[in-house]
Amino acid sequence: MFENKKILVLGFARSGYEASKLLAKKGNKVILNDLKEDHEQNKIEELKSLGVEIILGSHPDNLLDASFDYLIKNPGVPIDHKYILKAKELGIEVINEVEMAYRLMPKDVTLVAITGTNGKTTTTTLIYEMIKKEGKRVHLTGNIGYPLCSFLNVIEPNDIIVMETSCQQLENLKEFKPNIAVMTNLSEAHIDFLKSYDNYKRVKAKIFQNQTSNDIAILNIENDDVMEVTKNIKSKVKYFSSQNIINGCYIKDDAIYYYDEKIINLKDIKLVGMHNYENIMASILAVKELGITNESIIDVLKSFNGVPHRLEFVKEFNKRLFYNDSKATNIKSTQIALSSFTKPTILLLGGMERGQDFNLLKDYVNYVKLIVCFGENKKRVKEFGDSLMIETIVKDNLHDAVITAYEKSSQGDIILLSPASASWDQYKCFEDRGIEYKECINKLGGNENENN
Repeated sequence: MFENKKILVLGFARSGYEASKLLAKKGNKVILNDLKEDHEQNKIEELKSLGVEIILGSHPDNLLDASFDYLIKNPGVPIDHKYILKAKELGIEVINEVEMAYRLMPKDVTLVAITGTNGKTTTTTLIYEMIKKEGKRVHLTGNIGYPLCSFLNVIEPNDIIVMETSCQQLENLKEFKPNIAVMTNLSEAHIDFLKSYDNYKRVKAKIFQNQTSNDIAILNIENDDVMEVTKNIKSKVKYFSSQNIINGCYIKDDAIYYYDEKIINLKDIKLVGMHNYENIMASILAVKELGITNESIIDVLKSFNGVPHRLEFVKEFNKRLFYNDSKATNIKSTQIALSSFTKPTILLLGGMERGQDFNLLKDYVNYVKLIVCFGENKKRVKEFGDSLMIETIVKDNLHDAVITAYEKSSQGDIILLSPASASWDQYKCFEDRGIEYKECINKLGGNENENN
């Protein structure tokens, strides 16, 4: 399989690079094509040394023909790309790096795959950390930034693979079958990529399509869309709930229970917010299937600060608590962040102009005492804040916004970066925005462990 074939890899990035490298080493004729020309030169030279033909800067009309055996697409390539449509006309199989790696993966490993609209990265990381804490061999892969095919040469029998799985990856999966599949929640997202919410839900449900009664599905019983798209799956289902006591994982008396077994008090968990308690319950259900002990689960939950840039606790300084939610690039994410706090909050809001409806935040700002806005859409944020009679201060950049937020804060306040906007107006990516936010905080004085 995938030997001595002619293969077009569409899209460079991490997955295209790793897929091309692996395929070239297996004796395939590999052509890597990407519209962008700016890629790491050392990676380009490495691939060329392996015999990969690299075509950058355009998608030539005559590149794809019937001589190809496979088209392997980067997850971010649109489903209506001209090469995708032409490959289907020519009968060329279209898959992605995840499907390719799965077909090459040893079958004596345990695969845990996590999807959902929100909480994927946190849930994936929690599951990985709990398994690692137990001392088992485990690999963290997928949409979290580590292509699955890059692990194929180090996977050993009985290893565990924990994989964040996006809708873009699920779109071109065919044989992929996780032993344990988790769906955190569903809400409208990625319509630009999948064209409709119904199609988005259909694609998300593909994570369960090959599961049998020997496999496990972990579902959010309180999410109607999750329940609707999974009603006909064949998996053995385990449920979690943030609202009711159920036969599964649930919250009772300010503690998380696994069936009738108390696991941990909410006050002992480092993460905050009901959405994170849902992520934790999904994680507990998954690792319990792998024999992970309560001790390992509790140790992780007492120390885990969160995934960087996702409602990440940065530090306490002069009795102000700073949180970095730079990954909140849409209104829904900021709604979730604001719902996590019941203390006076200063909200840093704004970024790239995408026509966001900031009025959708009005039911979530009960504890917001001040908005400091910045970025391309700052004037609209100012209008939103003024309409609710919340003091709103306009700044040109994040650095000035942090200084203003601190100067206007009082002891006990939450200072929260949750922009509800993409970062591309001023940054290369949301990670860079979050990094600058943390740097600005640290420049206020003190050190990472200061707790005045």
